[in-house]
Amino acid sequence: MTESYFVCATPRTGSSLLLGLLASTGLAGTPESYFRRPDEQLWADRWGIPGPADPAFDYEAFVRAARAAGTTPNGVFGAKLMWGTLDELVAKLAPATEGRDLAVLEAAFGPVRFVHLRREDELAQAVSWLRAEQTRTWRAGDPDGTAAEPHYVEARITELLDTVAEHTAAWRAWFARYGITPHEITYEQLTADLTGTTRGVLTFLDLDPEAGRPIQPRHRRQADRLNEEWAARYRTETAR
Repeated sequence: MTESYFVCATPRTGSSLLLGLLASTGLAGTPESYFRRPDEQLWADRWGIPGPADPAFDYEAFVRAARAAGTTPNGVFGAKLMWGTLDELVAKLAPATEGRDLAVLEAAFGPVRFVHLRREDELAQAVSWLRAEQTRTWRAGDPDGTAAEPHYVEARITELLDTVAEHTAAWRAWFARYGITPHEITYEQLTADLTGTTRGVLTFLDLDPEAGRPIQPRHRRQADRLNEEWAARYRTETAR
């Protein structure tokens, strides 16, 4: 059985959907974005420990609290990492250890496995990212969302397309550098078969899908006709 695992992704690939599905089983930890810098204070407050705003902030204590919060009774810990978060996590755990990322992670989390989640339709991903960015609604019902009206911005879609490609390539290069074979999933596979895809992750983690609770989504798909219209417009106007 796996001790720890990370869902490695880029924004708008269905990572929150996958985390919720995995958590619902009661077998695969309680995976969340524990190590995203803007959320550290929120998590610290929730756990009742000093956060980054406190001079007494201790990152090792923060990681221990994250492990306690993200681990199910069977001893499995899960968390999500976006590409930019990986470097921050490693640097905070062990400064001046360039080139030893995997060893640093294993020292903090024990034997680790990796799930790589990406999106085949990168244009749809960039469009979804732009809308979430404009409305500050990253998941349905997001309390931080605004009533801002989303608007088409071709240049920003191009920038986000380039970022998606860069970060996806960076994840692949990182896996190759450390000889890691991640469990590969696409957004399209996930949304087409929520249960089957989740069971596949559990099997990869050496967990018995039959031993857990029923698999239940806690998030719903946000894309609508406007996303499709923006994608079609972008293809037409850029021939891309």
